[in-house]
Parts: sequence; structure tokens; C-alpha cells
Amino acid sequence: MDCCPVDKFGNRPPHPTLPGLYRESVLRRFAYVFVPKTVPFFRPTALKSSMPDTDSLFSQIPDTGPDFSIEEGLFSEGKKAVAGVDEAGRGPLAGPVVAAAVILDPDNIPNGLNDSKKLTEISRETLFQNILETSYVSWASLPASVIDKINIREASLSAMTTSVQQLPIKADAAIIDGRDVPSDLLEIGRAYVKGDARSLSISAASIVAKVTRDQIMKRAAQCFPQYGFERHKGYGSKSHRLAIDELGPCPIHRMTFSPMKNLRI
Repeated sequence: MDCCPVDKFGNRPPHPTLPGLYRESVLRRFAYVFVPKTVPFFRPTALKSSMPDTDSLFSQIPDTGPDFSIEEGLFSEGKKAVAGVDEAGRGPLAGPVVAAAVILDPDNIPNGLNDSKKLTEISRETLFQNILETSYVSWASLPASVIDKINIREASLSAMTTSVQQLPIKADAAIIDGRDVPSDLLEIGRAYVKGDARSLSISAASIVAKVTRDQIMKRAAQCFPQYGFERHKGYGSKSHRLAIDELGPCPIHRMTFSPMKNLRI
């Protein structure tokens, strides 16, 4: 898998929406890495709450939004670099699946973090910049061609694995949204149902994954303007399905997803 790490001087790479990145991220495997402007030093802090059970379900999800209690529980176990992990793009009919891993600085957590689906686009983009400036960040994408070969679940888990493995510092714990822990992360990973509503680190990862994928799909719209990717981001909206009926699929459509699989000869 391709990777663009920081250079030997610690300089951050260009913003992921610059021209040229679209070709890489939407058509083949890709990974990208960011380091904060001021490198944080991670250290366990005094704890007031215990870590929630990995298998706990919706009844234990706080109504007040995500907090740092899961991370603090891991700090109490001696972990120092806790990565939140989430993905965007499991359901769309077109485009890549994107996963992100974020290690927050406990002393400099951006205000307003929440499940990306609960935030406006403007709020997500503002928080995205704040996260890049204060946290260790990595994201990875897998294109439709790979999704069709290995299925969307395996593609999502693979992108999650890469995003954690390509972080600029090694994570000694990974907290992952959902029920599955990728096989290569079993030693450090724990899954949390609705984790983006429970953990600030996972919510940060959900924002990075969502904003990154949205920008990729806006780039896709420049290459395939007939489909309206800039509006629906590849999801199965009425206008998108009508475009597929009229034009057929384009190279970034997922041919194993309906309605494309019904068009295959």
C-alpha cells in the first residue's frame, strides 16, 4: 500500500484535497499521515472513571455526547498512545471506503468533537483542521475495485488496520467504532458499539474519515460530473440511481452493490 509519511524534518504533507490526490485515493489503495504542528507528549493522567466494558451496548452510551473516559481507562492500564479509529463510506454505491486513526493530545483536545453524522459540514471541516493541528492523524482508503474483490466489511477493516499502522507514532491501544477488531490489531484493539458517540478519539477519527471522503468525492465529481457526486457523495440517492439508470456505472462504482450488480453480464 502506498504511503506518504512526514519528511525527516517533521513537515506535514500537503492538504489531502489538493489536485492529484483524487486519482490515487479513489482508484487505488492509499494512505496519508499528519503530525501536529506542536508535537504533544502523552502521559497518563489521574482517573476518576473506569473504562466501559467493550461489549456494553446502547444503554451505556452517554446522552451528553462523547467523552474521554474510555481513553482514561486505558491510561490507567499503562497505555500512553490511544488511537481512535473509524471509517466512512461503507454504504455508498460509489467511491472508496476511508478509515482514519487519531491520537488526541489529552491536554489539547479540540472543542466540539462529536459523531460526524451529528455535525454540520462547516463544523466538520473546522474540526478537521483543528484535529490536524493538534493530533497525530493517519487515514487510508480502499477503492471500489478492491471493495468488489474482498467485500466492504473486509475493505473497511483493512483500511482501519492501515490507518493505525501508518500513524507517525506507534499506538499501544486502538479503540474502534463498531463490533469488529481487525485481525492485525487484536493485540491492541478493542471495539465499541456506537463508539463515535462515546469516545472523543473515535469521534475525531469519524470526522477525519468523513471530511476526507467527502473531499475525495468532490474531486470525483470533476471527473464524472454527470453523477452529482459532489451532492450525494456516492450514496444511493434518487438522483444518483436515476443517473446510473440513464448512464450506467462509471469506473468508481461498486459493481457488487445494487443496482450495478444487476447490470453485469
